[in-house]
Amino acid sequence: MNLDNEIVLRPRFKLNIPRAHQTVLAIFEALKDTQTHYIVSCVDDHVFIRIPKPKQHFWSPQLHLEVNALEKDTCSIHGLFGPNPTVWTLFMFLHFIVAMLFIGFGIWGYSNWVLDQSYSIQLTVCISMIALWFIFYFIGRAGRAKGKNDMLLLHRFMTTSLNL
Repeated sequence: MNLDNEIVLRPRFKLNIPRAHQTVLAIFEALKDTQTHYIVSCVDDHVFIRIPKPKQHFWSPQLHLEVNALEKDTCSIHGLFGPNPTVWTLFMFLHFIVAMLFIGFGIWGYSNWVLDQSYSIQLTVCISMIALWFIFYFIGRAGRAKGKNDMLLLHRFMTTSLNL
């Protein structure tokens, strides 16, 4: 699993496994009670694997697995690494605020430009919002880099649990 050369902040993977999807879900359901290194929770065809609270940091990832039946004895697992949902929601909220400010000041600046009025403040804010988007991106990359070892541990836990 390569995490270095991707632009995405939330790495994904897909596996096809020669086992029935109910068998795979039963394995993870059994892990909830038999091990204490990770928090495993199952909801329908979704499995969430998290790091316990005492070992977590702000950028600690979680692994979300979606187990889909393909045939009688074959299933596919779609995996998604991501930060804690609270952190991700905050991150997306900040992106939304920056986007709204960019659009609002862009419209205001365009209106002033059409009316032959000064639009330097609006242009400065728009350029600042673009710079802030890049800053958010690099903060997200730094957070992903900080959680990289945890991602590899979560992936290894999943593969060893399924004997892959």
